Amino acid sequence: MKRLAATLGALLLALSASAQNYPGKPIKLIVPLAAAGTGDTLARAVGEAMSKELGQPVVIENRPGAGGLVGTELVANAPPDGYTLLAVSPSHVINATLYSKAGYDPVKSFEPITLMAYTHQILVAHPSVPFNDLKGLIDYAKKHPGELNYGSAGTGSATHLNMELFKSMAGVNIVHVPYKGTGPAVTALLSGEVDLYFATVPAALPLVEAKKLRALGVTSARRSPLMRDVPAIAEAGLKGYETSTWHGILAPAATPADIVVKLNAEIARTLAQPAVRERLVGQGLDPVGGTPEQFGAYLKTEISKWAVVVKASGARPE
Repeated sequence: MKRLAATLGALLLALSASAQNYPGKPIKLIVPLAAAGTGDTLARAVGEAMSKELGQPVVIENRPGAGGLVGTELVANAPPDGYTLLAVSPSHVINATLYSKAGYDPVKSFEPITLMAYTHQILVAHPSVPFNDLKGLIDYAKKHPGELNYGSAGTGSATHLNMELFKSMAGVNIVHVPYKGTGPAVTALLSGEVDLYFATVPAALPLVEAKKLRALGVTSARRSPLMRDVPAIAEAGLKGYETSTWHGILAPAATPADIVVKLNAEIARTLAQPAVRERLVGQGLDPVGGTPEQFGAYLKTEISKWAVVVKASGARPE
């Protein structure tokens, strides 16, 4: 027993020492999606600020593919030493249901570090549609089932499932037209090829102001500070509707607890910096933070929530 106690004590001291000396080399932050998206922008802003605080570069590496599975599996199989981290968003929890045979477990293969920020989407329409607000959309869709369509950035994406949730709550039939990414979907909307789309607020703002798109409602519970004249979908005709695109950080399972705590604290300090907050808010992001335990519980709740929507939509991997 004494020998076991001594061994455990030595391990705890080693862990403490590992956190004190961490990081001793660059940290790689894997973004499992293409560059230039909201998650990528957030990762770069936080990584840049963390690099200054930690004294080691935080290198952002985009590893897109299979809806995020490629980059996620890479991190799941990386050494659990705190030097390979994963930036996650709703696709992480959606994929838990969408892909039955991923090369990792979305919960057990990772250690939660922190939730970093929320961003919200806005339902926008091509100006040619015969309605001006959300109530008009719902009324028209009920009278003309299957006539309207909407674009998405791909099957299983937030832009797809946000509308599937909307359809189920409103009791309407709107046809899904998937595209290979945000760019093609927005191009299709601007040309009138599709009628509706869920865009990020910062991306939609200039297009709405230029009257190239019509804003119908934001997905958050409250109005966006960037578009205060646009109502929340919940207040505009669909009570109870709310979705958020969140962003967080995970590490491989078995990453030492003291390193997890140190990373959590460093990211919290980074998000609290006025310059970082101002930069993120300007991109339509709402910095939050929280403990690893809170983020872990949130992930499990999100997996259960979106599993219902994925199964109801009949979505299958493309």
